[in-house]
Amino acid sequence: MLEGGHANPGEDARRALLEKVRRIAVVGLSPKPYRDSHRVARYLQERGYEVVPVYPREETILGAKVYRRVQDIPSGVDLVDVFRRREELPGVFDDALAARSPAIWTQLECVDEASARRAVAAGVTVVMDRCIMVDHAALLGRNWRVS
Repeated sequence: MLEGGHANPGEDARRALLEKVRRIAVVGLSPKPYRDSHRVARYLQERGYEVVPVYPREETILGAKVYRRVQDIPSGVDLVDVFRRREELPGVFDDALAARSPAIWTQLECVDEASARRAVAAGVTVVMDRCIMVDHAALLGRNWRVS
């Protein structure tokens, strides 16, 4: 359980989530290859996930069209992976909830208990303060690919 009370889904639930999702919005996906968001998104792409960048600038990142908000992505996404500072999380959660995303995953040290409570109350799966790449490798193996 995280400080403040949010309990992340257990290993089996996180594994099932990663096996189920196909289309992932990466909020804060940097065009710079040395940034964590870029490395993680590239890892996800290499495993067969469709990565949809959400970034305030750029037209394409990692060969994919960039959107300004999750709500702007046609046909929605299965999961929103967040690379934003803690103080920006309420707005990101609002955007993901407005887009009806079924799952939100925030990276290491990105925790907002109030936003997580709102999302969980709306039926959204929330994983906070965990790296999706690290969990994917640990739970599914580095060679696992979306079929």
